[in-house]
Amino acid sequence: MNINEELKNILEWVICIIIAVVLGLWIRYYIMTPTQVQSVSMKPTLIEGQRLILNRTIRLTHKLPERGDIITFEAPTEDYLTEAEFKESPTARYEEPENKFVHNVLEIGKVSYIKRVIALPGEHVKIQNGKVYVNGEELEEDYLSSSVKTEAEGGLLVDFTVPEGTVFAMGDNRNNSKDSRFMDVGMVTTESIIGHAKFRLLPFGDLGKLDWYSLGFEER
Repeated sequence: MNINEELKNILEWVICIIIAVVLGLWIRYYIMTPTQVQSVSMKPTLIEGQRLILNRTIRLTHKLPERGDIITFEAPTEDYLTEAEFKESPTARYEEPENKFVHNVLEIGKVSYIKRVIALPGEHVKIQNGKVYVNGEELEEDYLSSSVKTEAEGGLLVDFTVPEGTVFAMGDNRNNSKDSRFMDVGMVTTESIIGHAKFRLLPFGDLGKLDWYSLGFEER
């Protein structure tokens, strides 16, 4: 084999590796990726250490999540200065990353939260007596532990309308969940949603599609 043939073979391998890396990153960003539960905020639905498969096709379809969907989203990077400012515009805030490719595609240094969608844009939410009401009707939340009561963080968001372009999300473990009720989170912008938790991969005893509870209204 001469030098030209060796260079050609090396070049072909380099091209194959580049294509594989680009394809892998594209699938990870737009189609699906594995992730691990690292908090207690979604108990009892999700437990620390469980590994999930995230569906990320929302980045292609731009489809609004449905009520009851378990989503992952980028943790806000800017805080509100005052409670009054938060009550007036309780939407998650983000700083512009220095390197968008490293931050958004490679996801180096990115922190994500996993929560359940409770209310959609334009819907009215009221938190009262440990219950959640959407558009005047009480939500039937069978996925919560019987002892869990929903309280508004600091009483800031007890009676409000979800702003356009955002969703209101909370963890199933309401007493131990940093979510849309808090000043350092706020309403989740649809642009910050990374994916939907669709499938539990590990442990093998819990392998399978996540249980989807109907987040509906109590019959009157």
